[in-house]
Amino acid sequence: NILAQHKEWVSLLPPETILTPHPKELSRLIGEWSDDYDKIQKTRLFAKENDLVVVIKGAYSLIIDAERVYLNSTGTPALATAGSGDVLTGMITSLLAQGYKPTDAARVGVYLHGLTADLTKERIHPRSFIAGDIIEHIGNAYRKLEKNE
Repeated sequence: NILAQHKEWVSLLPPETILTPHPKELSRLIGEWSDDYDKIQKTRLFAKENDLVVVIKGAYSLIIDAERVYLNSTGTPALATAGSGDVLTGMITSLLAQGYKPTDAARVGVYLHGLTADLTKERIHPRSFIAGDIIEHIGNAYRKLEKNE
């Protein structure tokens, strides 16, 4: 929200800064869009012009950097819960601290975030799923990835 009020501050962000705006925040940054294609194109331009990584959260989350658009295949509607985006940001930040490059940290973080919801959907009803469930079950997502290696 603060960047939308002071758009000149975007140029002060370090290269490959990761933004994880919700739809209203995104519209304040890139303007309104007419459809999903328009939203993706405007976000691509915004990411390229400002050398940013932008995560568009949704049914199929997108990770957009200056060069590419990545489509995430994991996740359920249960992730549309209060605090879920904050947990995602924390997951991405932890991956950055582990040495992942920004785009890779965003891709892995979004994938694991969604995989956690996928793995819990049989045990936790989507209407009762809360952000804390992601934190509690993230280990299961890592375990599944390790088994598939």
